[in-house]
Amino acid sequence: MKKVIGWLHLWLGISSGLVVLIVALTGSLLVFEDELDPLFHPAFFYVEVPAGARHVSMDAMAQTVQQQYPGYKLYDIDIAQETNRSVQFDIRKSKTDVLNVAVNPYTGNIIQTVNGQRRFFYVVLQLHRYLCMGATGKVITSISCSVFLVLVLTGLVLWWPKRNARRQRLQVKWKASRKRLNWDLHAVLGFYVHIIIFIIALMGLTWSYEWVNNLIFYTLDGKPYKKMMAPKVAPAPAKPIACLDRVLAATDSLFAYHGPVKIRFSEKKDEAITVSRQNKDAAISNIASFAYFENGTGRLVKVRPYEKESRGMKARRLVYPIHTGRLLGWPTKIIALIAALVAASLPITGLFIWLNRKKKKQPRSTAKNKAGDMPLHRKDSVSSPAGIS
Repeated sequence: MKKVIGWLHLWLGISSGLVVLIVALTGSLLVFEDELDPLFHPAFFYVEVPAGARHVSMDAMAQTVQQQYPGYKLYDIDIAQETNRSVQFDIRKSKTDVLNVAVNPYTGNIIQTVNGQRRFFYVVLQLHRYLCMGATGKVITSISCSVFLVLVLTGLVLWWPKRNARRQRLQVKWKASRKRLNWDLHAVLGFYVHIIIFIIALMGLTWSYEWVNNLIFYTLDGKPYKKMMAPKVAPAPAKPIACLDRVLAATDSLFAYHGPVKIRFSEKKDEAITVSRQNKDAAISNIASFAYFENGTGRLVKVRPYEKESRGMKARRLVYPIHTGRLLGWPTKIIALIAALVAASLPITGLFIWLNRKKKKQPRSTAKNKAGDMPLHRKDSVSSPAGIS
């Protein structure tokens, strides 16, 4: 049975290794996206805070952006909780023509505009989810994610030591031969992170397969997932009043806690504006409440506080922070980063294990001894570490 599992582990690893390497490396970068993106592009994210200054009207900022880019429509607005951060507008002509505009909230001036689909972390995310290949790439990453779960389980079976080899399977012998060191890096480090990478990959399946996503809701709510749509409202009037400041004031009143705000505009004229606010005061990440407002007037239509969400929806909101390591902040992020880097190393070390075994199986040259054509004994051959088959 162990030989069958070894064969399965080998060929599944070879067939999915490159995809696992790409997904794990990009995932390790995405763990710290919120910290690295502002660090690499400070001019886009940060502004100077004048003494005693107050924010310019949000309606005035939106008007400035629309006047500067008349062919684009507002898609969403990101408002950070920090006072020294820019307000970011996402404007679009189409799905492939997207601009991200940073505005200084104290002057109302546009700081910088970038192509949304050429930003570094956007490309990293496309690689992580789709290998930059669209729907085809999603199928490949979905299958590879499923295969990776099997690899973790079969790897654990192959790692499982006999009584006299437990210590060997729990320590990396840094001074051993390159062949032995490579095996330890694959098997021992893989064992220490196997639970973490299994959970991370398992959470990733919710984006890969609809039935996995529905399973969460069937289990906790007794019914499948129903996409939360913005409620229907009357179409915006021909001359809409300035409503964004009213919307923000109502959001502050409804959700009186610290956290960034996102305003999203529907592409349909008869759907409400969706406003979400994350609760940074909560013990865990990705806790958010929603409110819906009539476009053009700012009239409150519906409130969806986190406390009244179903058990299925609350569990579903945990999937993203568990998958990215953001659940409890820096401690879980560091754990996720280490696990992702080890996962990225597994296809490489596994490949070397396979190549070393192929070399070992190649016939060795024979030499004649004094008695005739008997081959020389292999007393000087390099044997595998104890317990490794």
